Amino acid sequence: MTWEVLSMIGTIAFAVSGAIVAMEEEYDILGVYILGIVTAFGGGAIRNLLIGVPVSALWEQGLFFQIALLSITAVFLFPSNLLKHWQKWGNLFDAIGLSAFAIQGAIYAANMNHPLSAVIVAAVLTGIGGGIIRDLLAGRKPIVLRAEIYAVWAILVGLSIGLKLVTDPWELYSLFVVVTVLRVLSYTFDWKLPSRRLSAQ
Repeated sequence: MTWEVLSMIGTIAFAVSGAIVAMEEEYDILGVYILGIVTAFGGGAIRNLLIGVPVSALWEQGLFFQIALLSITAVFLFPSNLLKHWQKWGNLFDAIGLSAFAIQGAIYAANMNHPLSAVIVAAVLTGIGGGIIRDLLAGRKPIVLRAEIYAVWAILVGLSIGLKLVTDPWELYSLFVVVTVLRVLSYTFDWKLPSRRLSAQ
């Protein structure tokens, strides 16, 4: 049940996030739907390839596709006078999607008895994969490649679940809330990882 709820939360959040980015880039309605769907399911597809799950498993998630389509439609029909706040809401939905999908991916790998390294990779790819594809298709520099703290929170999820520090449903939901809050705080207060620039000659 926890896995399904988190999958639903992540699907809605990333579908909305993809649709928001598409509308910011002034895509037409087809582009909005495509970017929303790719954002919602791209990370799961990449994860499945790497941990040995047939990619065709995605097509068995009919309910989630319907939820994603409904979420994208709701965003597209949203009153135009509220679109000014999309940047703030886009970041929030992205944080929710990152947290939910990272936990979902880690649970998926842990249930297949994969080692800790695979659980961490599954958490990271599920959490950030859709966002990377979204940003690349929108012609943006992916958030995860900037100094801004992003993928670190997915790694934290993978460690927590891979080491069995978090197992019960209430612990998983608490982890979801904590990671979402940490992601919101990291972009609100501009927390950054160390970076190094090469000076132009």
